[in-house]
Amino acid sequence: MKEQKPAVWYEHLHTEKYTGARRGRLHTPHGVYETPVFMPVGTQGAVKGVNTRTLKEIGSQFILANTYHLWVRPGDELIAEAGGLHKYMGWDQAILTDSGGFQVFSLSDARKLKEEGVTFQNHVNGDKMFLSPEVAMRIQNNLGSDVMMQLDEAIPYFETYDYIKDSMQRSLRWADRAQQYHQKTDSQALFGIVQGAGFKDLRTESANELVKMDLPGYAVGGLSVGESKKEMNRVLDFTVPLLPEDKPRYLMGVAAPDSLIDGVIRGIDMFDCVLPTRIGRKGTLMTSKGRVVIKNARYKKDFSPIDPDLTYYSDNPIRQEQFGNLAQYDLPNYSPYQNLSRSYLHHLFNANERLGAQIASEHNLRYLLHLMEEMRTAIEEDRLLEFREQVLEDYGYNKKNARLF
Repeated sequence: MKEQKPAVWYEHLHTEKYTGARRGRLHTPHGVYETPVFMPVGTQGAVKGVNTRTLKEIGSQFILANTYHLWVRPGDELIAEAGGLHKYMGWDQAILTDSGGFQVFSLSDARKLKEEGVTFQNHVNGDKMFLSPEVAMRIQNNLGSDVMMQLDEAIPYFETYDYIKDSMQRSLRWADRAQQYHQKTDSQALFGIVQGAGFKDLRTESANELVKMDLPGYAVGGLSVGESKKEMNRVLDFTVPLLPEDKPRYLMGVAAPDSLIDGVIRGIDMFDCVLPTRIGRKGTLMTSKGRVVIKNARYKKDFSPIDPDLTYYSDNPIRQEQFGNLAQYDLPNYSPYQNLSRSYLHHLFNANERLGAQIASEHNLRYLLHLMEEMRTAIEEDRLLEFREQVLEDYGYNKKNARLF
């Protein structure tokens, strides 16, 4: 009898010769997607300022939605009644939902943590709410996401060893409860989250116990929360090898270009972060030649393109299948913003026109999605280290006192 695969499973295509970076595909109920992959964040069922058609056009595959915010409003039961989150927001590709734990632990000061779960007041109207591993699973089952995350405790990186050990072990028990409660294994995949801050023995215990559960995928949590990039890479160096090679590996909350490449070098397949749209709304662009703060006066008379080296439309087969041959869009360097100058975008921000934030958000997402496309090619061609050096040079990481975001 043929073994039934989980709802989401990883197909390995190539290992980069010099680093061990992975090139693969994620098979999901809503399509097959190329990895390594960056997932734009649509906190409340919407990527801020970017519609779903544009997301496809610029090469988005997965997107991430936030369990806590959708639970508070409009409510997971309403979304279930509407046919699930994919139908509700008009997105027919893959969705990953977090557990809601990060928001509960970061937004609420009046929370009470027990083994059963956490009681807190929501940020909208102050209502008392209770989140447990089972409640997080019920909400995500109603949302219908392709990938669901277990509930864990989001704690500061530099807590004491004893506190982190206690929290990590509680998260393991919560992962077990989530797995027991999960009923829709044919249509939704539950990922576990490895915790333990910077302590190798705690990360090892967390990873080993989660691997025993034979979950469809695993995330590395508790990083990119204030520790240095050197420290994050140190933790990844001893954590990622503990995870199964035949399962997807997800690093939560990372979007800086150097960290994306460094994560891929260490065997990570999936990333997400609010960074590109958050800084875009404030007027900071991620470009092929580095950081641009478009509000600065120096751009008032800069009539050059926003980013002349960046192709806007993805050559992703998914986009071609969705939109067919779009003639002008298929030109090598076509961009709908190629005829818009930095001066114009500077004007939009100074005039408080919403279009400015929209253009900057779309641009930043396209920059990262294009970076991932190029990275996948670099892995296939066994030149990822050279690619890394070129990106760092072009973006300005090698400049003295470089400001990157």
